[in-house]
Amino acid sequence: MITLQAGDQAPDFTGTLQDGATTSLADYAGKRLVLFFYPKDDTPGCTAAACSLRDHYGELEQEGYSLLGVSPDSPKKHQKFIDKYGLPMPLIADEDHSIMQAYGVWGPKKFMGREYDGVHRTTVVIDAAAKIERVIAKVNTKDHAAQLLSA
Repeated sequence: MITLQAGDQAPDFTGTLQDGATTSLADYAGKRLVLFFYPKDDTPGCTAAACSLRDHYGELEQEGYSLLGVSPDSPKKHQKFIDKYGLPMPLIADEDHSIMQAYGVWGPKKFMGREYDGVHRTTVVIDAAAKIERVIAKVNTKDHAAQLLSA
């Protein structure tokens, strides 16, 4: 499913944030970006992962990371998620799945015997030169920040 590897050029993207503003990869030029892809706002696993990043946000910033979440939810749902849990990082509404497809995290999944297309929970670390630094395909939702900080 995920074909990006360390050293690859990060796919360019432009997306709509929770407040209706747009952001793109170019906005993070010269910075290390953590792009975390997740299935749905306000679900147990996604909330645990986002709150882990929230709880260690200061440490992640000190390590030079900027954080940006991506899911297929709408900007309005993202804003509610941010408000409910006090999330400090912006969230992209990738409703057409174009960013997720570019990063290879949208595709076939199985759950309870049913096959469907969806988001594969994945975190991609992009370096200051817009190269893939690291791909975390097995995100530990309860300890997501530690996975980043231990590298």
